[in-house]
Amino acid sequence: MTKATSPRLAHNVYVIELDPRVLRDRRFRARNPNYIDGKPCVYVGMTGLPVAERFANHRDGYKSNRYAQRYGVRLLPELYEVFNPMPYEAARQMEQDLADELQEKGYAVWQG
Repeated sequence: MTKATSPRLAHNVYVIELDPRVLRDRRFRARNPNYIDGKPCVYVGMTGLPVAERFANHRDGYKSNRYAQRYGVRLLPELYEVFNPMPYEAARQMEQDLADELQEKGYAVWQG
């Protein structure tokens, strides 16, 4: 693959810790029937922006997910940094895979 045709490593996955009060939301709870009490609540997304900038956008309500905006506490880089950066298609798949993996571990997860 030449530089012109190789995929750009311009996308990142990220995980935002959500305040546990998000569990009061019926829709969020319904999406997480196997949640283990005491495990983190998280939002998993992907972006072409620097992760900190994307988190700030969520907090400011710009192209934000309502759970990330209302309940977002902090980024959890220990859950995603090892994967970044990556091409767009890989990031799309990793977002899904990471969300599934965390949910299997008992986390309450909302995926972007």
